[in-house]
Amino acid sequence: MIPQKKYQFWFCTGSQDLYGDECLANVAEHSGIIVNALNASGELPYEVIWKPTLITNELIRRTFNEANTDENCAGVITWMHTFSPAKSWILGLQEFRKPLLHLHTQFNREIPYDTIDMDFMNENQAAHGDREYGHIFSRLNKERKIVVGFWEDREVQKQIGSWMSTAVGVIESSHVRVMRIADNMRNVAVTEGDKVEAQIKFGWEVDAYPVNEAVEAVHAVSQADVDALVEEYYSRYEILLEGRDEKEFRRHVAVQAQMEIGLERFLEAKNYQAIVTHFGDLGGFQQLPGLAIQRLMEKGYGFGGEGDWKTAAMVRIMKIMTQGKKDAKGTSFMEDYTYNLVPGKEGILEAHMLEVCPSIADGPIYIKEQPLSMGDREDPARLVFTSKEGPGVAVSLIDLGNRFRLIINEVDCKKTEKPMPKLPVATNFWTPRPNLQIGAQAWILAGGAHHTAFSYDLTAEQMGDWAEAMGIEAVYIDNNTTIRQFKNELRWNSIYYR
Repeated sequence: MIPQKKYQFWFCTGSQDLYGDECLANVAEHSGIIVNALNASGELPYEVIWKPTLITNELIRRTFNEANTDENCAGVITWMHTFSPAKSWILGLQEFRKPLLHLHTQFNREIPYDTIDMDFMNENQAAHGDREYGHIFSRLNKERKIVVGFWEDREVQKQIGSWMSTAVGVIESSHVRVMRIADNMRNVAVTEGDKVEAQIKFGWEVDAYPVNEAVEAVHAVSQADVDALVEEYYSRYEILLEGRDEKEFRRHVAVQAQMEIGLERFLEAKNYQAIVTHFGDLGGFQQLPGLAIQRLMEKGYGFGGEGDWKTAAMVRIMKIMTQGKKDAKGTSFMEDYTYNLVPGKEGILEAHMLEVCPSIADGPIYIKEQPLSMGDREDPARLVFTSKEGPGVAVSLIDLGNRFRLIINEVDCKKTEKPMPKLPVATNFWTPRPNLQIGAQAWILAGGAHHTAFSYDLTAEQMGDWAEAMGIEAVYIDNNTTIRQFKNELRWNSIYYR
């Protein structure tokens, strides 16, 4: 299991000294109250840390540079309690390299009609100060997230919490390292891409290893460790022998257990958080890694099939972004397989040969063994289940040659009308928004891949915010999409992002 880091977010309040020490004391007290309320709300996945009021160029610059170098700080939340001259923020903002949220709020919910005077007006002028502050961001052309509303409102707190998850995804992107076992599937276009440009843009390190180095790590796993993990499998999952010899079935399961342990140790030893495999280059592996990869994904590792390193990295990032989420429903690698085109029941059957993360499972999870025509190896063991119902988001990161594009599709996951007893893989079934006809057409127009990174626990807004923070194009396919508008958006983006 990949350990989770306990990130923090700094809360920085802007003001100036024209209104005296009493005003500054009130500003500090009010910002402290807001920080305590945010931490006590239960809506934030990470802790907010109060920082002293920022009133000078030197202090602002020093605070932002301290945030840059603090490994626990994943971003800064700023609020202008009073008027804070924006020229004071220029150097600090220019040098700041982490996500920033501009909280446009004020300490009081309501105008105190009976007592309001100029002292109150001077002290409580976020409506004034935040506009000055916002202007300098636009002048500097710097990315930031803006949340507007009263700080005690649950919806505002939820928006802050949602942004925090995205910010951690941005910070962790520079720590994502993808291990490629062998290479991409031959002659497939969409899984290829510029790895150097990906490292420049996202911070990802994408490295290739000969398949038999991984095989050696797997073969080094002791029989005792394998036996213990097989016992865990048998206690946790339901076994579907389906007429197979029990001893032979268990031996095949043990092969996957050895691969899970060996691959995880290999990844840990070399500090990788995502992995890709390819059925066309299995070297000394007895089986295509199936159950083993499913379990690694459940532990937080990213994965992409057939060498798809871009999707593997996105799955890892989306796993990071959902860490600590209450009542999480799961995140997984996924692939578009086949359609249901019955009017009123349209949808896409999602699956893969083997590798779908059990975090998205609904109901019992079974271990099955079935022949696999690809790979020319023995029948691999895999986890089989159906997925949860509910809304989700599917994303595809593609390389267009001169830029990256993130395609974001809101989808509605459903149950299939009938069971599929002869299909020996984990499945999901969803209808893309606004419907299959428009959703599929827009996806194809945008150049979307057949592989996706999918999550029940993230929103299109969060994924778009991540793309904006990375400086890449994002296109949305949702209930508001029309093909005419979408085509125009792609044309406009081709000019803006060239």
